[in-house]
Amino acid sequence: MAEREFRLRIEEEERLDVIVQALNASVRRKIMHLLRSSSYSIAELAKLLKLPVSTVCFHINILRKAGFISVTVKKNTRGNAKLISRQIDRFSLDFRTEDYDNRQHQFSQEIPLGSFFDAHVEAGCGMANEKEIIVSDDLPGAFFSPERYEAQIIWFSKGYLEYRVPNYMLKDKQVSAVSFSMELCSEAPNYRNDWESDITFWVNGVELATYLSPGDFGGRRGRLNPDWWSDFSTQYGIMKTLRITRECVYLDETAVNTYTIDKLHLKEGDYITFRIGVKEGARHQGGVNLFGEKFGDYSQGLVYSVDYY
Repeated sequence: MAEREFRLRIEEEERLDVIVQALNASVRRKIMHLLRSSSYSIAELAKLLKLPVSTVCFHINILRKAGFISVTVKKNTRGNAKLISRQIDRFSLDFRTEDYDNRQHQFSQEIPLGSFFDAHVEAGCGMANEKEIIVSDDLPGAFFSPERYEAQIIWFSKGYLEYRVPNYMLKDKQVSAVSFSMELCSEAPNYRNDWESDITFWVNGVELATYLSPGDFGGRRGRLNPDWWSDFSTQYGIMKTLRITRECVYLDETAVNTYTIDKLHLKEGDYITFRIGVKEGARHQGGVNLFGEKFGDYSQGLVYSVDYY
């Protein structure tokens, strides 16, 4: 997983005040420690900390404002629960001011494959974690189960997935590029190395690029696949990167259109939407496979990066 780091300089007083407030209480530091290896509901955190839920909610709001955590609503047997996840691995403060604006930095975080906000898929679909199939194969309704957050590989023959990613790190920065990287391929029954698919990417509702995937790849095991995964199933994909700059949009190294960071309004609102899927009218409707860090050839899921000065 790519390390998620916040980098600030000493002049960024307003942002720094928020960070300092988030860190100056032992309860909030304990919450960040608990989230180091897992996500928890507010009720679970309250039990672990032996505190009232209302007190934990107060501290969660401060950590969320600082950008240290994310809060995702998930369904359970009693209704909805808020799942708390850590969004930062490291924080650094730069006291140097000379030539800072001329040096490029990068913020990067991995978006869990199963944390999509919306989905519309048809049978010929499924998800698996590193131990087993999630809920059931070929059941579109499984895509809305809480277990989806554990997904390490996702496949669907038709439709799309849509993610929401944070944009708070863009607000006070001179941003030069925003990127989405992922390992993917087509989706065929079992696998077919010549199964073409037109896989399209949208950002903030705007169609930006279509990648012609040459196949659903098998014939040799993916480097990271768990032992239980069948040799007759999809094994690995190709790494693709959608990159939005101040001049245009690139798919890998190829410029694909003239949309820019400003035209896509990436700094507005509280998040950026990223959708991946196959359009109904696509010439090659060959589906999509997305790989997490436990499947395929690359130890990563959907990686979201921001380059800034």
